[in-house]
Amino acid sequence: MERLHRQEPCKLTERVLQFGEGNFLRGFVDWMFDKLNKENNGDFGVVVVQPINAGPVVDFLNEQDGLYDLYLRGLIDGEKVEETRVVECITRGINPYTDTDAFFECALNPDLRYIVSNTTEAGIEYKPGQTDGDFDNNTFPGRLTMFLKKRFDAGLPGFVLLPCELIDKNGAVLKDCILKYAADFGYGDEFIKWINEENVFTSTLVDRIVTGYPRDTAKQMEEEYGHLDNVINTAEIFHLWVIEGDKSLAKELPFTDIGINVVWTDDVTPYKKRKVRILNGAHTMSVLAARLAGLESVGEMMNDADFMAYMNKGLFEEIIPVLDLPKDELEYFANAVIERFKNPFIKHLLLSIALNSVSKYKVRVLPSLLEYNEKFGKLPEVLTFGLAALIEFYKGEEANDDADVMEFMKGASVAEVLANTSLWDTDLSFMEPTVSAYVADIEANGMREALKKVI
Repeated sequence: MERLHRQEPCKLTERVLQFGEGNFLRGFVDWMFDKLNKENNGDFGVVVVQPINAGPVVDFLNEQDGLYDLYLRGLIDGEKVEETRVVECITRGINPYTDTDAFFECALNPDLRYIVSNTTEAGIEYKPGQTDGDFDNNTFPGRLTMFLKKRFDAGLPGFVLLPCELIDKNGAVLKDCILKYAADFGYGDEFIKWINEENVFTSTLVDRIVTGYPRDTAKQMEEEYGHLDNVINTAEIFHLWVIEGDKSLAKELPFTDIGINVVWTDDVTPYKKRKVRILNGAHTMSVLAARLAGLESVGEMMNDADFMAYMNKGLFEEIIPVLDLPKDELEYFANAVIERFKNPFIKHLLLSIALNSVSKYKVRVLPSLLEYNEKFGKLPEVLTFGLAALIEFYKGEEANDDADVMEFMKGASVAEVLANTSLWDTDLSFMEPTVSAYVADIEANGMREALKKVI
């Protein structure tokens, strides 16, 4: 078989600079630009820049003329849906550590309009003492500041920046880092004015499970596709990109016109809250109880009638009633989450989700519990039972958390756990009678029998 390659030269205009060549952006943003090109007569060429000095993906992409196979699979309305496409929007990849000039030359391209990034949560950071011109030892925002200075010096307009790193207000944080580096590098007031006035820093929320290179089935897939591909990518069907920015950008990037689930908004916060409380919260309120009941994966949990009843009650009767988006939007999202959890193509182990469950419960579940208690004057049964399951789980050998947290949880009473404000940022002692009763029931009758009493 031949390697995947273009049949004719790429004619796309390079309008997007993408920091990140990994599975996520290729299974999310690049898929969207590819759909715009093919389904909406778009002309979005993507230049991929390797953000760290490691990994062969850029070389693999260049060997394949920027092409790769993307395999999407999941459930829609209970039916299995699969989609395979060759993504063709990437024009080339640049390793800036070996070809720094090619990277900075992109700043001089007047057609370049958008900058996308996914450099991990640690990528957007400011470190004092960085040196202008020191590409190798600078941070991502530091390198980007140098890139923007090249653009400014050329008298060209600024960019729309679409960071995808999983931090709150990622656009605002990135802009703050760039302004600090601009001051450190002595770039002057006119450059800072240009940053503020000529560039749009959006904050975004991204949501899609991208499972990456299918090691177990890659050879079989290559046989089916009829070509070799070193960077096959796989992902779920579900996708959501919430972009906080000027809604006029929706005309430039008409994702919604072709049915892509992009939300343009003035405030990404409610959507972040929805994701944390519903998607992440559903995991955290459920997986420890499921593991104590002897289950191994999310799929197994979702095919268990008792745990489905538990999940539905927690989501629709306890979490959604305290959130501030329209009820129909919340219920739609919750039903989508349930389908994602049921995805037969993804095996998500309960123990991998159980990592650091104390801090996860504090962020993902406890706010819903406290708001429910304040709103309705009583404790929500499922969310409270989830805390009892957590306490019981940490008494066993499968808990995986900071050593001091595990040591404390293993030896503490329920009352001591609830009163520990360093764990929860508040005193939960008022819950002690209910939580203690749940823990006693779990220990006396087993997880499944105890759980049946709250569903």
